[in-house]
Amino acid sequence: MSSFAYEAIDSVGKIVKGSIEADNEEGVKAELKRQNLTVISVKTQSVLNKDLNIDIGGKPSTRDLSVFCRQFVAMFRAGVSMIDALKMLTEATDNKKLRAACDEVRIAVEKGESLSMAFKEHDKIFPPIMVNMTAAGEASGSLDVAMDRIALQLEKSNKTKATIKKAMMYPIIVLIVMLAVVVVMLVKVIPAYSNMFADLETDLPGITIAVQHISDFLIDYWFIVIPAVIAIVVGIVVFNKTDLGKHVTGKIAISLPAIKNLTIKSASAQMARTLSTLVGAGIPLVEAVEIAGNVMGNVYFKEAMYKCRDDIMIGQPLSRPLEDSGVFPPMVYNMVKIGEETGKTEDMLEKLAEYYEEEVDAAVQTMMAALEPMIIILLAVIVGTIIAACMAPMVKMYTALDQL
Repeated sequence: MSSFAYEAIDSVGKIVKGSIEADNEEGVKAELKRQNLTVISVKTQSVLNKDLNIDIGGKPSTRDLSVFCRQFVAMFRAGVSMIDALKMLTEATDNKKLRAACDEVRIAVEKGESLSMAFKEHDKIFPPIMVNMTAAGEASGSLDVAMDRIALQLEKSNKTKATIKKAMMYPIIVLIVMLAVVVVMLVKVIPAYSNMFADLETDLPGITIAVQHISDFLIDYWFIVIPAVIAIVVGIVVFNKTDLGKHVTGKIAISLPAIKNLTIKSASAQMARTLSTLVGAGIPLVEAVEIAGNVMGNVYFKEAMYKCRDDIMIGQPLSRPLEDSGVFPPMVYNMVKIGEETGKTEDMLEKLAEYYEEEVDAAVQTMMAALEPMIIILLAVIVGTIIAACMAPMVKMYTALDQL
């Protein structure tokens, strides 16, 4: 198949430009006619004029998908047909990958596929929860309700993630600024003091000599230090993508006192919110638990949900494997157990989600309150050490003068 650039007019008289894959120009014209477009021109694309379709925005964010669902619900309830709604959403979406996927979904629906199956063909864009919720909505005849639930789920998930990211930004920015200040002092300030002390021809304190050696090393071997730092960062990123790396970082996240509380509460909120949304939409519990496992960020919670799925398949209630997993707090499996006994599992999961979402906010505030003084102390120790290294020779010299 070849790539063709086309220019056409849509049903409202707007000029539309784009590219399409087809065997020949006749195939392109037939496809455009099927899309209710009036062809103006069709040209074969070469390497020089072919659209590169570079996506600066990358994969659509959770917010992009939630806005997509909200807009779809609004159009659907206003009486707009699904195909027209998808066409409007394609034109309104800013993210290139989501726009391209939406256009292909529209074409698939025009050919007779269900919306959920069309979503499933683009699983890198539309998450499993969106596919399964859409399928449940189509089966029950309440697609708008299902899409509304998806939007709410994505918005809640995005809010929790945004809260955690916001909490992490402050220490990261402070540490970067601190590192930049230290490097400038070692590369610019310390050499100037070193030259001055060398002229005095006096013995320097140990702290000054140590800082001078660090400064000299950075200046003389910067071409080794910079690649080494980059290699370490890249190595950590690559390691975190391996199975061993995910288990190491996951274990640190649930063991380190500073972030343990936040990790457990955010995972509990995400699990409860996802299960509540899926169970409420009529998704079978086994599938709902598997999807909840897929969206968990920490590998230990992911594996715990997969174990829950396996135990449910052999007849165990959800509360028992949740308790046996050892990663969820007692409140989670006790509330689920009460929901199972009273037949109100969805309601209990909803209450759990709301409770832990509030707890995540509180945990973030607590973590920030603990991190701020720790960062200030660390900054004071490092910068204070460098200042002490600069001042120590002067103090030593003044002391010697007073003794004359």
